[in-house]
Amino acid sequence: MAVIQSFRDLEAWRAAMDLSVGVYSVSNRLPAEERFGLMSQLRRASVSVPSNVAEGHSHGKDGRYIEHVRVALGSLGELSTELELALRLKFLASADLQDIDRQVVRTRQLLYGLLRSLRKRRRLEQTAPSGLRTQRAPTNRGTD
Repeated sequence: MAVIQSFRDLEAWRAAMDLSVGVYSVSNRLPAEERFGLMSQLRRASVSVPSNVAEGHSHGKDGRYIEHVRVALGSLGELSTELELALRLKFLASADLQDIDRQVVRTRQLLYGLLRSLRKRRRLEQTAPSGLRTQRAPTNRGTD
């Protein structure tokens, strides 16, 4: 079990960063008139995912970490909706989104795994006698 010392050690953060890079690349294919509309929204939502994971991790063990992971999941839902809209408006072809869709699914899995791990750790810390509480960070393996 790897010790998480930085948000950069989290698989969920790394996957979200890769997803954001992919979104920036695919959003360049949008029409020029969408530069300040859908393109901007796609990019903001994609950046919000790893940013919230990093911010939550930086807060430490309190409930804000869990809340930031939940916000990251919300941003991922927003991103999925915007990608679907780009597809329906025929701004992007389904072939353009195949890799991004896989990245969205993988990132969502990792975020839910991180959320489960954080909730489990929080429950254990709340029920453990004060002298036995651990200082372990979640492993973010995507499973419990």
